[in-house]
Amino acid sequence: MIRIRLTLVLWITVSIILYGCSSHRKEAIPTLNWYVAGEPSGAFFMAAKRCSEDSGQAYKIEQVPLPADTDQQREQLVRRLAAGDNAIDIIGMDVIWTAEFAQAGWILPWTGKTAEQAKAGRLDAPLQSAIYQNQLWAAPFTTNIQLLWYRTDRVNTAPATWDEMILLAESLGEIGTIQAQGERYEGLTAFFVSLLASNGGSVLDVSGKHISLAQQPTLQTLSTMARFANSSAADWALATAREDQARLAFESGHSSFMVNYPFVWPSAQRNAPEIAKHLGWARWPATIEGKPSRFVIGGLNLGVSAYTPYPQLAFHAAACLTAAKHQRMAAELGGLLPTIAALYDEPEIRVTYPFADVLRSSLSDAVQRPQTPLYNDISLAISRTLHPMRDIEPQKDFIRLRRAIERALNSEGLL
Repeated sequence: MIRIRLTLVLWITVSIILYGCSSHRKEAIPTLNWYVAGEPSGAFFMAAKRCSEDSGQAYKIEQVPLPADTDQQREQLVRRLAAGDNAIDIIGMDVIWTAEFAQAGWILPWTGKTAEQAKAGRLDAPLQSAIYQNQLWAAPFTTNIQLLWYRTDRVNTAPATWDEMILLAESLGEIGTIQAQGERYEGLTAFFVSLLASNGGSVLDVSGKHISLAQQPTLQTLSTMARFANSSAADWALATAREDQARLAFESGHSSFMVNYPFVWPSAQRNAPEIAKHLGWARWPATIEGKPSRFVIGGLNLGVSAYTPYPQLAFHAAACLTAAKHQRMAAELGGLLPTIAALYDEPEIRVTYPFADVLRSSLSDAVQRPQTPLYNDISLAISRTLHPMRDIEPQKDFIRLRRAIERALNSEGLL
């Protein structure tokens, strides 16, 4: 009798949970939950509001903020999606998640008219970040790429290569510091992959299933990293520096160079106007003289959850959110780079980004990080092997790096 009662209680409890999960989405006007990183300017909120109003009450978009940290965003989304959570409709996806989420079956492919909308007028690099196995899995919304920032009152011309920049910084003494990202996190992986691509190498082959890491470009890359980290041009806190730490250090006035994203431009104008007066920009430094640098692309794509009860509405809403007018608003209010090429010619955008031509040029040569469902493990393998940069021994770490990435590809774990 007790067993029957316990079974009945359990059945009722499960029924209530399942009823809650399935019935809470049945609304007079469907609510589409957009899980995305918090955006302080309000551009995302305004885009959601406009698309909701323009839908003619077909749907209402509710923004659900994710943590600012990309790793924490992914962790929260992976847990929910792996459990088949139908509360997620639209996903603000970091460009490095496409292959993983697609392979896991957590997002739906874009086809037909909505796919054409998502592709229309996009820069090639942001578009390629949303493609996996020749299928479009997301709509490119915002993009990002690093530039070289330097003090025009200390340097007449921006250095073209890393070797040139290190020598110039060392000649300036204490004020010649180069700010960069050296902490053991995704930024260190991006630094390595960008240097490697600039040297003509890649982590994986074109299939994305096998390791590449050709010896010459990899050794050149590791040598550059070690030389920089052990030079007097490197900040003493390089091993713990992320993008924001680099920005703050540069704004203090004790550095002459910085590799970082465009968010540093409005920040300097707001927080360090005297430095902003002398802030120059150029492409991220090359590694081979006469050949353009290639930095990894960043940004945000919008995917549609495989578990949404409103797939067609979610595709329509995501296409609306990524439209030109909302990319323009995100660029002007939030400092988020657009993925639509024509926007870089608009006067308003060029006022916001006086370096728009350098951005477009850099984006035209941008490189993708390894497009594989195992990217998270590969990134950890790289950052753990190469941290701290000052301890890199090129010949030794070339072997260690290959082994670590092979283990990641074989899902053998990293600890």
